Amino acid sequence: ARFHGNPRSGRWELVGPRPPLAAMFADGTAPGADVQSLWRSARSARCEAKSCQTGRISTAETAVQSHTSRDAGVQTDQSKDAVQDFQQEVQVDYTSLLSFLQRVEDAVIKELNKNWKSRAFDGFEVNWTDQNETVLCLHTLSYPEAQDQNLQVTSVSWNATGSVVACSYGRLDGGDWSTEKSYVCTWNLDRRGLNPQRPDLVVDVPSSVMCLAFHPSQPSLIAGGLFGGELVVWDTSRTEDPVIWRTGMTDDTHTDPVYQVNWLPDAKHRNRARLLSVSTDGKILVWREERDGRLALAEGFAMVAQQIPRSTQLKKFAWGEAAVGVTSLSFSHFDPRVFVVGVEGGYSLKCSTAAETLALHRAGSSVPLRAPAELAFSPHGGPVYSVSCSPFHRQVLNLFLSCGTDGQVHLHSMLQTQPLVSLQLSKKYLFCVRWSPVRPLVFAAASGEGNCNKCFCFVGDVHLFDFGKSSQKPAVSIKQAAGECPVYCLEFNIKQTQLLAAGDATGTVKVWQLSSDFTEQGPREMTRLEQLASEITD
Repeated sequence: ARFHGNPRSGRWELVGPRPPLAAMFADGTAPGADVQSLWRSARSARCEAKSCQTGRISTAETAVQSHTSRDAGVQTDQSKDAVQDFQQEVQVDYTSLLSFLQRVEDAVIKELNKNWKSRAFDGFEVNWTDQNETVLCLHTLSYPEAQDQNLQVTSVSWNATGSVVACSYGRLDGGDWSTEKSYVCTWNLDRRGLNPQRPDLVVDVPSSVMCLAFHPSQPSLIAGGLFGGELVVWDTSRTEDPVIWRTGMTDDTHTDPVYQVNWLPDAKHRNRARLLSVSTDGKILVWREERDGRLALAEGFAMVAQQIPRSTQLKKFAWGEAAVGVTSLSFSHFDPRVFVVGVEGGYSLKCSTAAETLALHRAGSSVPLRAPAELAFSPHGGPVYSVSCSPFHRQVLNLFLSCGTDGQVHLHSMLQTQPLVSLQLSKKYLFCVRWSPVRPLVFAAASGEGNCNKCFCFVGDVHLFDFGKSSQKPAVSIKQAAGECPVYCLEFNIKQTQLLAAGDATGTVKVWQLSSDFTEQGPREMTRLEQLASEITD
């Protein structure tokens, strides 16, 4: 049987004898057929995807950012001839060199001796590190509730570790504020997540706080003097009731505001300290701790005009039995018995804790008050607001600084009444002056300049003075806050010596980072200060 049909019509017929039905459906195995497909290779050649029937994608290669490279021979070996020529060039005639050195030896030694004796490079110091000539503001700290009451920063202090700064709030521009609520605030600058407008500790005080002082070795203790004359000591580690000692209102308590407090070592008990306070009532009082939380009067001094030493070189003083208001105090760093005070009459006075003369007409005190004044220095043109003894200079001269309402800073030696230098830093008040703890030739002063729109007082600057650069003008004058009020207080950090804190009348404390120019002492700085003092004295 075979098939017969027309391929175009697709009809086919089986012709011939048909096989039996069983034979037609018998099982059988036929060999497989392999047909090669050209469809996949054709689509691949046309860059078509098998999953979609898109048109052909045209591609082409283009040279982009091409470069040509070639090898170059470097650091090749020299030929033997070149090496021989080089060796011949560096040959030294040692005989002639020795002869030359012998001829010039005397002249070279003569010039070296001249350079050794020369003072042309006095004060020059080699510093291989990059100098940072800027002064940066690291932190701007404030307590919004105190600012809402228009309270001012009256004092700042660093604790014993140098990581915590505290400020006191009050008001120095007059008014009936003796019973106005105020605050003591602290910030730990090493704390993570420091919030400059949220102090770590806020102590509510029923009266304005005029001054602060951290304990020199116990970081949590801080003493404050109040407007009403009282003295209070707080322990900042106690959150509920931080008051641990206070004077209370007794016959021994100051009758005027306390403008400065100092911690003094207790000679009888090394683990204890005494507190010294000064006030415009003319009294300088020393307090000791009592077990019942009281501060008891241990000894005291009184400044009476009649007992201040007279000097023919000084202007006429209103001598008499009236009290002389004390505004500031600083102890000598070389003799613990010697201290300097600034008074409202414009004078700086040298005093001694060893004085034995009793003060006149100072009845009502539980202990006898003595008259400590030994020497009166040439006065300022107004009240003295701040004094600061040098922590560096030798006892031979015992230098100190004073400033006041005349805008001048006086550099004094305790050996003579007239100032060594008088610097006119401001046309208005100077409120505070502090000697640098690390640079013998550097000091800082806080001033008020211009008019303030908020309180009709003076816009303040922080002046950094360097006698090594100039003896007449500041090295740097920093604007505490543009268009704001005066700077009332400032303190160097004796532990982290690059930090300086300053408080102003807007209730703000700014922490400034000083450059290396103000923190690195030169090798001859002490000598230069002695020369400066001796030249002026001569």
